[in-house]
Amino acid sequence: MATATGISPAEFPTSLDYPEVPVGSILAGAATRYGDRIAFLHGEQGMTFREVYQSACRFANALRARGIGRGDRVAIHLPNCLAYPVSYFGIMLAGATFSPANPLLPPDDLGAQLADCGALLVITSGQSLPAVSSTTSRTSVRTTIVVDPETDISGDSSLVEFEAFQAGQPDTRPEVDIDVRSDLAHIAYTGGTTGRSKGVCLPYYNIVVNTIQSCSRGTGSLPALDADGNLTLDQLGDPAEWPVQLGTGVAINLTPWFHAMGVIGGLTCAVLAGTTVAIHSRLDPARYLADAERLRVTSMGGAPALFAALMNCPDFHTRDLSSVLSVTSGAAPMSHEMVNALRTRFNGIPIIEGYGLTEVTMVAISSPAYFSGRRKVGSVGHPVQDTELKLVPLTGGEDPLPANTEGEICVRGPQLMTGYHNRPEETRAALVGGWLHTGDIGVLDEDGYLFIVDRKKDMLLYKGYNVYPRELEELLVAQPGVRAAAVVGRPRDDVGELPVAFVVGSGERELDADELIAQVNARVVPYKKLRELHFVDSIPVSNAGKVLKRELRKLL
Repeated sequence: MATATGISPAEFPTSLDYPEVPVGSILAGAATRYGDRIAFLHGEQGMTFREVYQSACRFANALRARGIGRGDRVAIHLPNCLAYPVSYFGIMLAGATFSPANPLLPPDDLGAQLADCGALLVITSGQSLPAVSSTTSRTSVRTTIVVDPETDISGDSSLVEFEAFQAGQPDTRPEVDIDVRSDLAHIAYTGGTTGRSKGVCLPYYNIVVNTIQSCSRGTGSLPALDADGNLTLDQLGDPAEWPVQLGTGVAINLTPWFHAMGVIGGLTCAVLAGTTVAIHSRLDPARYLADAERLRVTSMGGAPALFAALMNCPDFHTRDLSSVLSVTSGAAPMSHEMVNALRTRFNGIPIIEGYGLTEVTMVAISSPAYFSGRRKVGSVGHPVQDTELKLVPLTGGEDPLPANTEGEICVRGPQLMTGYHNRPEETRAALVGGWLHTGDIGVLDEDGYLFIVDRKKDMLLYKGYNVYPRELEELLVAQPGVRAAAVVGRPRDDVGELPVAFVVGSGERELDADELIAQVNARVVPYKKLRELHFVDSIPVSNAGKVLKRELRKLL
């Protein structure tokens, strides 16, 4: 029911009207609404929402002066820094297509990605310039913009320093005709944790839709247009349920902006909600916690690897984190132990898990963000607005399975990709009747809550039985002295695959491999039993926080 101060969660609409505006309208609306509020902080430097918008407009006009506009592909090959939002929104305001590239990609992989997306221009750092320069002869790249060059680049006409590139350009928005339904905003490459990366094609409409879905769910807001026709939000939800008001949020961001969770959750959503984002270039738990206290952060978000590192830092238990009103996690499932520990530390605030893929722009499923919402440990929640979910048999078929039955997760909604770039066969295999077959295995309970079981490609087959690594991983991390664990399969002709564990100790106690194996195996049926356990210093993860099981398989 409605309260005196806002609508209740029960009254909140499950379907929204999405304004058909380009992505640049997100920043334009925020510049008008939040103006001189700090948008991004990096060390001692900061930029207000108005300054980001003006700089992005100059960048957009500079792109267009170089003949780059609607339909042209521009790659950003940068770590998180103040130049990133300027470049990203500049590309959007120019009507071009953004293609994010991990700055740690090996040169051959980088060259293949730049060639595949057809990038004409790439933005990189001085530190990463050699990697880019070694690949451009095999691509369509004709100009490289360099942030903080480490050498003199004045003798090469194809290289331009970042500030010099936009110098003298007007700081007003260029007039660009964009078809938001068909023009591509992103060609974003999948993480490649289980195979080769594919370019995901996302129109401008998708970016706006998924940004609204995320912000609406997280802040109790509905989309609107301001007096200039730019995107904004009306926060109508009861502030007792959604206590962080628009234009007051503060967050620290470590999630890379070349990843879907980073660019939507940590960039476009933050801008639309008027959140101040402090950029941390690398994970330093003590520094993170010090800044969280100093800046009075209102939310903490990232992959489970972030929270594992924070929880193992002594400062986590002593810093004043009373300003934190929500914790969000994505990219990989949190263990039950971690969720319960965070609930205890933060005294009952929402611990919000979500599920998504690059193929759905970012998010498709999320736990309730409002205080009274029911959140089940181990579940990622319900579909976001206008999104459908079904589970189908692992053996094939499109008929939905009943509750409490393991199946492949399929989703459908307005944030769904149009397909994989230059991959028609893989597109047809992934998109069936408008449904995305995710390759992930889950269970829907009788209340409609989704529980992630595992990646379909990570599932092991032992004598014809399905063995899900995540179940074994949960049991391992629940053991005293275990910080992290991952399970992969060792191929063997007579049985299929044997479950093998890799474990990172917390240093709190001496660990014994045989004892750990016995503790886990006592809790599972015989075909799921661990056969080997190896101690390692760390579990390899991608920059987005996903475990790289292919790297662990190389150790077998």
